[in-house]
Amino acid sequence: MPKILFLEAGVSAGEALLHAAHDLGVDAWVATHEDMYAQYPPGTRALVAGTVSPDFTDPAAALEELAAFCRRTAIDGVLACWEFLTPLAARLADRLGLPGHDAGLSPASRNKRLMAEVFTAYGVPSPRTVSAPDANTLAQRITSAALTYPLVVKPAENAASIGVRVVASPSDLPDAVALARAETVKLPHGIDLEPSLLAQEYAHGEEFSVETVVARGTIHHLAVTQKFTTRGAVRAETGHTVPADLAPPARATLLDAASRAVSALGLRDGLAHTEIKLDAGGRASVLETGARPPGDGIMELVKEATGIDMARTAVRIALGHESDLAPTRAGAAAVRFLIAPRAGTLLAVDGLPAAGPLLTVTLTKQPGDHLADPTDNLQRIGRIALRGATPAEVNEVALKALAAVRITVGP
Repeated sequence: MPKILFLEAGVSAGEALLHAAHDLGVDAWVATHEDMYAQYPPGTRALVAGTVSPDFTDPAAALEELAAFCRRTAIDGVLACWEFLTPLAARLADRLGLPGHDAGLSPASRNKRLMAEVFTAYGVPSPRTVSAPDANTLAQRITSAALTYPLVVKPAENAASIGVRVVASPSDLPDAVALARAETVKLPHGIDLEPSLLAQEYAHGEEFSVETVVARGTIHHLAVTQKFTTRGAVRAETGHTVPADLAPPARATLLDAASRAVSALGLRDGLAHTEIKLDAGGRASVLETGARPPGDGIMELVKEATGIDMARTAVRIALGHESDLAPTRAGAAAVRFLIAPRAGTLLAVDGLPAAGPLLTVTLTKQPGDHLADPTDNLQRIGRIALRGATPAEVNEVALKALAAVRITVGP
C-alpha cells in the first residue's frame, strides 16, 4: 500500500485530502504535534496511519528529521496541507526524489516579498511592490518608487487576509503598519514570520482565483473562481462562486496570467491557487499564487461544478500517478460566509434559509460566543453553500439568502 506524509492535516483542506487518500487505498501519515493532533476530530484521526512530530520552528532540523522518518517508513509522497509548510514540503520531496515543486524557489510561493521579486523578474503582471523593515523606511520607499495612494499594506508572511489593509493616504500608514505587525509567530506550531512590511499598488477591478493542477511541469487550469470581498480599508473574503461568469476573452486573460505566475514560481507537481484582479480594461494583475490546495471549501465547489476531485488529484500527483482532469459535469456551486457587523457577543442569527438538497447552512459560532472584529477571514460565524445549473443562478439565490439573514451582536 503506498504511503503519503501530510504536513499538518488539521486545516481546512486537510480532511478532504485524508479522505481522498483513504478512498484511493493510500496510507496517510501526518507530520504534526501531539497537542494539535489531539484536536483532530475522531473521524479524521481514524484516517491517519501514524504521526511524526518535528520541530517546525527549526526548518533545517525538521527537514533532516522528516527525511529520516520518510526513509524508515518508506514514504512514497509528500503533501503540504498547511501553506506555511509548503517550502518544507518542496525541500523534503526534493531530498527524497519524490514529486514536488522547485525546492530552490519554494520560499517565494509562501513569502510575498520574495514572490513580488520573482514576479517582477519574470514579467508576471502584478502590482508594483516595495518592502521595508519598518514604517519610516516603508514611507520613504513608497515615495522613492513614486507609488500613489491608495496602496495595500500587508505582512510578508501571513494568510487569510490577516494584517492586510487598504491605505488611502500617508496619514493612514501607521495604523496599517501596526496591523501588519500584529502577528509575528504563526500558531499552532510557533513558526516565526518574516517581519518585513510590503506596500503594493492597489489593483483595481474584480477579484478572481484560478484553481490549477500542475503535473510533471504541465499546467492544467480546472476552474476560475469569482471571489466576493468586503469593501473599505479591510478586505475579507465573503464568498466564492465556481465557475466565474466570464466572457471567453476575460477568462483567457486570467488563465494566461495564472500560467505565467505558476511557471515563474517553479511549480511542477501539485495544486496551485492564484488570486488575480481583472480591471475594467481587461488587464490582469496577479496578487499572489499559493503552492497549495485552495481553502474555504473551493475544492468542494470545483467538484460540485465540474466533477473534478482536486483532493484525489493531489494525492495521485504526489505519488507520481496520472490523473483524469476531464470535467464530468457542467454546473455551478457557491459559498457565502456569514460575517457579523462588529465585535461583541453573538446574540442571534435569524432568517437563515431552509436547508435542502441544493443548499446547506453551517453555523460555526453560537449565541453567547464572543466575536472579534471582522478584519480577516477567521472571524466568520457560518456559511451558506449552494449549487445550481449556472453561476448566475447560484449568485442570485445566494444574494437573496444573505439578504434575509439578520445577525444580532451585543456588547
